[in-house]
Amino acid sequence: MSVAILRTGDYLVASIQSDLSDPEVLALRDELLERVGRLRALGIVIDVAALDVIDSFAARALCSIALTAKLRGARTVVVGVQPDVAIAMVHFQLNLEPLHTALDLDEAVALLERETRRKRPDGG
Repeated sequence: MSVAILRTGDYLVASIQSDLSDPEVLALRDELLERVGRLRALGIVIDVAALDVIDSFAARALCSIALTAKLRGARTVVVGVQPDVAIAMVHFQLNLEPLHTALDLDEAVALLERETRRKRPDGG
C-alpha cells in the first residue's frame, strides 16, 4: 500500500501516494482506525492530492473512516482534492457527509485544533 501514515501531535496524517485498489482502501481504513485507538489520536488528515479519481467505493470508505473515527473520538479532514476530481464528484453526486475538507494540511490542522479545543474539558 502506498500510503504514508505519520503521527504529528494528537493527529494522524495519511498521505496517499498513488491510486489505491479497493483492498488497499479497506486496509488503509482499518489501519487508520486501529491507530486512532492505539495512539489516542484526536484527528485524522487524509491527503488525496495524488488521486486522479475518487470513485464511489473510495468515497464511501472515506465516509466510513470519518464516521467510525468520530465514534472513537477523532475527527477526519480530507485535503488536496484536485479541481477535476471535485468536479467529477459533484457531477456523479457523490455524498461525502460527514467528511470535512480543507485545501491543505495547514488548514486541516487549524480546523482540527478548533474542533478538538471545543471537545476538551479544559478548553485547550
